[in-house]
Amino acid sequence: MNIIEFDIRGQMCPATLLIALKEINNHGLSLEKETAKLIFLTDNRDCLTTLPESVTNMGYSVNVTKNENCYSITISGGQQ
Repeated sequence: MNIIEFDIRGQMCPATLLIALKEINNHGLSLEKETAKLIFLTDNRDCLTTLPESVTNMGYSVNVTKNENCYSITISGGQQ
């Protein structure tokens, strides 16, 4: 499993969403084949609703966890 991490801390919405969607599209084939997971590190609380909602609508799995100084949003799984 290839884990690809993106540090988008300091970015504000809609930039966080646009960056994440671009990378999800760039790695779509790997996500579909379940050979990769994308992890986005963010400190933008707005991103905690916009990104998971968008990614879920695309058919991917999303997991949000709170770390010590940021949030981690993990995107995985093939499209449903």
